[in-house]
Amino acid sequence: MNRICVIRQYYFPQDQRVRNQVQALVTEGHEVDVICMRRPGQPRLERDGRLTIRRLPLLHRRAGKLRYLFEYAAFFALAMFWVTALHLRQRYRIVAVHSLPDALVFAAIVAKLLGAKIVLDLHETMPEFFATKFGVTMRYPAVRAISWLEQASIRLADFTVTCNDQMRQRFVERGADPDRIGVVMGSADETVFKGEWVHPAQPALERFTIISHGTIEERYGLDTAVRAVALLKDEIPELRLNVHGEGPQEVELRVLAQRLGVDDRVSFDGYVPLDNLLRAINEADAGLIATKRDEFRDLIHCLKMFEFVSMKKPVICSRTPAVEACFDEESFLYFIADDERDLARAIKRLYVEQDLGDRLVAHATAANNAYRWPRQREVYLSLMRQVFEGQLAPTRTPDLAGR
Repeated sequence: MNRICVIRQYYFPQDQRVRNQVQALVTEGHEVDVICMRRPGQPRLERDGRLTIRRLPLLHRRAGKLRYLFEYAAFFALAMFWVTALHLRQRYRIVAVHSLPDALVFAAIVAKLLGAKIVLDLHETMPEFFATKFGVTMRYPAVRAISWLEQASIRLADFTVTCNDQMRQRFVERGADPDRIGVVMGSADETVFKGEWVHPAQPALERFTIISHGTIEERYGLDTAVRAVALLKDEIPELRLNVHGEGPQEVELRVLAQRLGVDDRVSFDGYVPLDNLLRAINEADAGLIATKRDEFRDLIHCLKMFEFVSMKKPVICSRTPAVEACFDEESFLYFIADDERDLARAIKRLYVEQDLGDRLVAHATAANNAYRWPRQREVYLSLMRQVFEGQLAPTRTPDLAGR
C-alpha cells in the first residue's frame, strides 16, 4: 500500500479521466488524497474508504485572460500549501498532478525534494490551447513562454502521462525525453454511456435525428452543422439537429438557423439531466462531432466520440489527424472540417444507405476495444508500477492498448 496525492484544478469526481485513475489506484489498495476545486453543494472534506477528497474554495469560470491567471495563481498557492502540509504529515510516495496548467506540477516541488516522485498527466497541449483560445500564433511571446514552462514541467516530473500519441509526439518535438512519456487514452464511462444500435429512420417516418452535446463554442463547428441542415431541408424533410448544451455561440446559432429557415429543424435544449441526455442519444440516428481544425484540435480527442461509440451510434465526424489515427474510414463517417457541403453529403449518405449505420457501428466498436477503460486501466497501472519501482525510463510503453 502506498500513499498518493492527486492534484487537479477542476472538480472531482466530475473529471472522468481523474476519476478513472483514482478509482484504479484505490482498487489496487493505495491510499489516495485528491486536492481539487469545490463547486456549490460539494463538501469541503469527503472520505470514502481509502479515498479522501479535499476541495479548495475556488470555482472555475469561463472568462478572459485575467480570470485564468487568477485561477491558476490562487489554486497553485492553495494546492502547494496543502500538498506540502500533508506530505510532512504522512509522506506520499507519488504526487500525481493533472494539467491544465502544466506549471501546477511545481506545487509539488517541496514534496519532491523530500522524497516523493511526481507523475505529470498532461490532458492537453497548453501552448496550442492558449494560442487558439486567444487567437494568437505559436510564436507569440506568451505562447513561447508557455512552451518553455511545459518543458520545464516535464523535466521536473519523474514521469509524464498524456492522452494520445499525437500529443506525446508534440511534447517530444519540443524537447521532452520520449522514454519518460507514456500514453493513457481517454474513454467513455461505460457504466453510464451504454445503449443498443437502432436502425436509422426510414423516409416515411417522422424524424431523422443527428445529435450533438457539450459546450456550444465556435470551435466545435455547430454553425457548419446548421448550414448543412439548411442545404438538406428539401431533400430530407425529416432531418433534425438536436443540440444539448450551453455556451457563448448559442444566440448566434439561433439567429443563423432562423435566417436559413431551419429554426424549426434545429433545437437547442440546454444542459439536461443525464438520464434525458442518454435517452436523446439513444433515440438519435447518429452522433455528430463537427470540430473545426486548428493547431490544438488537430492533436486531441473529443470524449463524446467515445461516448457515441459506447452507445452504439454511428459517428459523423470532421477529419482531424488525432481522430483518424484511431478510427478509420470504415468506423466513422468523415467530412472535411468547416465544410457544410461535405457534411451534408455525409448526412445524406447515412440517410440513404440503410446498412451503413450497422457497418459503422460494428467497425467502430471493434476499433474501440483497445481504447476502453478496462484496457487503458492496465496501461495506467503498469506505468505507475514502474514509477513505484524506480523504473523511470522504460525501453517501451506496455502495448496493452493495441498499438
